[in-house]
Amino acid sequence: MTARDHGGLSRRRLLGIGGVAAVAAAGAGGLELVARGVIPAKQALDWIDGACSVAAPPLVSASPGPSLSGTFYSRARRREVGYTITYPPGHRPGSQLPLIIGLHAYGGSHASMLAGLPAARGLALHMDGRPLPPTALAAADGGGGYWNPHPGDDPMGMVIDELIPLCQRRGLGIAAGIGAGAGAWRIGTLGISMGGYGAILLAEKYPDLIRAAAAISPAIWTSYAQARAVNPGAYASAAAFASADAVTHAGALANVAVRVASGQSDPFHPGVEALVRRLPPGAVVDISKGCHTGSFFLSQVPACLAFLTRHL
Repeated sequence: MTARDHGGLSRRRLLGIGGVAAVAAAGAGGLELVARGVIPAKQALDWIDGACSVAAPPLVSASPGPSLSGTFYSRARRREVGYTITYPPGHRPGSQLPLIIGLHAYGGSHASMLAGLPAARGLALHMDGRPLPPTALAAADGGGGYWNPHPGDDPMGMVIDELIPLCQRRGLGIAAGIGAGAGAWRIGTLGISMGGYGAILLAEKYPDLIRAAAAISPAIWTSYAQARAVNPGAYASAAAFASADAVTHAGALANVAVRVASGQSDPFHPGVEALVRRLPPGAVVDISKGCHTGSFFLSQVPACLAFLTRHL
């Protein structure tokens, strides 16, 4: 077969179309990465030759618990935001439970933070034949500002000062019989891509509040220039990047249980490697085959939920 046997298309053109189609299959986040040049031509081809293929894990679950959704006006974000609180099987509003704060990816929302897996089903998963320890999960709309403060829009402040107190008023995230103070909270963070970075960032900024953090394919840059070239809206300034640099501030995680997972062909992998080198001893790191794709994200969700529920 010659290079022109594909309906008049050259092999280079055919691979280009295939790469874009494959990236499109990964979702809007994948297209955003391609458009901004985060995913180089090599990784676009990785979708074709199988380097990004990750087998979906078998998902066994009980009947899901209920979810409560609504909106609140966020003073930190200066707008109405949507939120959802999801309960595990056998529990309902009013139950006192540990709490996972879910942080969505770029372009996502409170309703889409587990790689397409409904939050209620995620909390109902069985691992090694046993149900996960009962834990609630809450998520709210954080916009596209990479979970760090911007002028007029502070998604981190929204989570810390508004979403978590909203949950605590419902009995979530508070250790039973313990007053406020160190060790009183049973709160973890979980996120994918931008949300994975956010999960680490919040734990670094509030290690007395966040007991455990799990990040799947965290979107981590190693310099402000690199971040600005890819997504100018990720940080308000070089100073904002320095303040929210997950790598530089990784030492703050000394007393936080941490799990980080990333694919070997993920374009953010250099940043993840830099973070891993700075993580305190005892952090769980899973670097395996995969790219910045939905299949890799989903393959890591059960292990991250199990990690968080075990430490909360």
